[in-house]
Amino acid sequence: MDFALNDDQRAFQDAARRFAQQQLAPKAAEWDEQEHFPLDVIRQAADLGFCGLYVPERFGGLGAGRLDAAVVFEELAAGCTATAAYLTIHNMVTWMVASFAQAEVAERYAPRMVSGELLGSYCLTEPNAGSDAASLQTRAERVDGGWRLSGAKMFISGAGSTEVLVVMARSGGPGAGGVSAFLVPGDAEGIAYGKKERKMGWCSQPTRAVTFDNVFVPAAHLLGHEGDGFKQAMRGLDGGRINIGACAVGCGQAALNAATGYAGERRQFGQRLADMQSVQFRLADMLTELVAARQMIYLAAWQLDNAGAQTSAYCAMAKRFATDAGFKVANEALQLFGGYGYLKDFPLERHVRDARVHQILEGTNEIMRLIIARKLLADGALDQLR
Repeated sequence: MDFALNDDQRAFQDAARRFAQQQLAPKAAEWDEQEHFPLDVIRQAADLGFCGLYVPERFGGLGAGRLDAAVVFEELAAGCTATAAYLTIHNMVTWMVASFAQAEVAERYAPRMVSGELLGSYCLTEPNAGSDAASLQTRAERVDGGWRLSGAKMFISGAGSTEVLVVMARSGGPGAGGVSAFLVPGDAEGIAYGKKERKMGWCSQPTRAVTFDNVFVPAAHLLGHEGDGFKQAMRGLDGGRINIGACAVGCGQAALNAATGYAGERRQFGQRLADMQSVQFRLADMLTELVAARQMIYLAAWQLDNAGAQTSAYCAMAKRFATDAGFKVANEALQLFGGYGYLKDFPLERHVRDARVHQILEGTNEIMRLIIARKLLADGALDQLR
């Protein structure tokens, strides 16, 4: 077993770290305060390949593995968690278009998404279909030349600022088998966007509801085959869970770095915080949690890259553990700063706000536990999850 990153992965890591330090971290607080979506910086990230990390090279992507992508997203998240998290969503949408769209449609859209010319949003969640995504009600009715979509989605990252929507809609009967996926231009007639939601964290990316009023979608824009949509959405989310776990680790690492530096400078009771055994123990536990979370992300990414039989369970375990650890570390780091941690002059309160949502999206951590338990309790599965 070799736990070291290879030379290519180190190069990815170094490039992402430089970009995060130079382009993301200096502006992260301002973007958060002003709720500014930094489209220009996202397109600069595309110049480095960060908008098409695991998209095949024939579409202009890097063709990298999911482990490579996790390394990049962790570094980007240490600079600006909200912007990095949007980039993970865009990568997932771009990969779905490249993987499942008909050849002509993929050739038309995927390269422009890789270049950052077109940005994407993932439209699965509905007002009455959150964790129970298979119960979604947005309808896709077959008409001459294509489909008509009607319904509503909510909590859609980037909505209103993106040009490509991957939409899951019910084209058949109830349950997962009745869901299909469609590529829908963001400016198609009949689409309306709700107000920008006011959120606790992730303030530098817009989140809106999207309504579809008899929106025409050409037949060629069906992704894969009719009825494949839910399976495609879940395949996208396996990778998305690794991505968001990596963002959680990056956010936690940034918080730990800040706390370590502060502990070395702050003096109380005649000594540095770093000289107090209680603080040393807390920092040691924070580091241990992050290292464990990072290794779980890497293991799940390896499973996905190698099509492991229990990939979904490993992705769920990694997402659950890493997002819990990332939030815990950010919160502990804020506590070490005391009252200063609660001020917006310092980054800790933003790290805590940004880290919290990771435990909810891409499947809540309660749903992750359900996925893990079902795999664990299946006949003969126990020996495969070790």
